[in-house]
Amino acid sequence: MNWNVGIPGKTGTKWEPGLYKLTIAFSKDYPTKPPKCKFPPGFYHPNVYPSGTVCLSILNEDEDWRPALTIKQILLGIQELLDNPNLDSPAQAEAFNDYRRDREAYDRKVKDQARKYTA
Repeated sequence: MNWNVGIPGKTGTKWEPGLYKLTIAFSKDYPTKPPKCKFPPGFYHPNVYPSGTVCLSILNEDEDWRPALTIKQILLGIQELLDNPNLDSPAQAEAFNDYRRDREAYDRKVKDQARKYTA
């Protein structure tokens, strides 16, 4: 089963006013196993693989996944990750390198992406 949802950029951040499309794929083993969460391919963020898959510890059954986690908690975790990337778990070289070496370029690309995803 798949859900298509939208995650709004947090107010007051460079991710505002975007509404970011996300697909949540539930396996037959959910909630024992976490759902897979994907933005569209090419989504620009240090913790999003080029395929769009979100890299977040609460979505990894070998890390912080717990069957008691709600979809709301997952979505809030992803929303928080947008503005506060985890630099210990990079998934995309371009966004990671821009964030570390050229914050101005990173911020510009994020703002451009936010405009692209404006509802």
